[in-house]
Amino acid sequence: MAASKTWYVYLIECSDGCLYTGIAVDPVARFQAHRQGRGARYMRLHPPLRLLATEAHPDRSAASKAEYRIKQLSAVEKRAYAAGMTSAASPF
Repeated sequence: MAASKTWYVYLIECSDGCLYTGIAVDPVARFQAHRQGRGARYMRLHPPLRLLATEAHPDRSAASKAEYRIKQLSAVEKRAYAAGMTSAASPF
């Protein structure tokens, strides 16, 4: 059996101030894809400004469940949650 990959929940702050939550195996590469207009249609309408935070999960299922819970939060709650997540030391 193949080793399971670490999945990440990531939060992106968009240029209009809104927050986007997603999951990926490589959140930095996914952020770059969003910046290039690939991937989620939402990101084409709300250009990404910076990768706000990431959070590691042992598998896709756990990441998806965490993503769902985060998406239920208000913008203020998401920002507070992101402050407790791993900082995404991104130059973007």
